[in-house]
Amino acid sequence: MGKKRRRRSFSPEFKAEAVKVVEQSGKSPGTVARELDLTETALRRWVAQAEVDAGRGHGGALTTDERTELAHL
Repeated sequence: MGKKRRRRSFSPEFKAEAVKVVEQSGKSPGTVARELDLTETALRRWVAQAEVDAGRGHGGALTTDERTELAHL
């Protein structure tokens, strides 16, 4: 069985920078995740959420602002 990682939290700025590296470097999310010591799944989720926030995501997906508002209800 794989080694479990301790759950870490990252600032919105760090997430945005990681997404920017994926988008601008031409590297795969897996490669960038390894370089930044992240799970590939987390980085892929951040990239997908950035797409939604930019208006390029799935039709029914919620933006980060909408998710925050929903959490406060």
